[in-house]
Amino acid sequence: MRKFSLFLVALAALVGAACAPAYAADNARGYGVWRNPKDNVRVEIKNCGTSTCGVVVYASPKAEADARKSGYQTLVGQQLLRDFEPVGNGNMRGKVFVPTLKVTLSGTAEFIDARTMKAKGCVLGRVLCKSQIWTRVDSVTARLDDRAS
Repeated sequence: MRKFSLFLVALAALVGAACAPAYAADNARGYGVWRNPKDNVRVEIKNCGTSTCGVVVYASPKAEADARKSGYQTLVGQQLLRDFEPVGNGNMRGKVFVPTLKVTLSGTAEFIDARTMKAKGCVLGRVLCKSQIWTRVDSVTARLDDRAS
């Protein structure tokens, strides 16, 4: 179950992918820091040369422990979203790396509005898929401090 949860985290991260540099003006709204529904992983979506990528900038202690069980020293710094490109209507498609499963899946990102995205990851083409709603946050630590008080 934990591995599947991290899969969804990675999947959601991909949804936040913005666009290739040529489409930066249209898709810059996807750039920024996005949190998964449980707020145990945050991914920064950014320009990575010729495409868009997403890198983990925050992981809860539990998410980090799950990553270590899968052989990774840390989840922070892992590039989960890779080679995302625009596919029309503000949507993106690319690859999503799931560290806990050690697999790369196909994924899509759909921006519902400026603060909400629907991330979807699939195996076996587009047959077996899962999706999540991710939320943009203003910074890596936004709202984390509120929970600590």
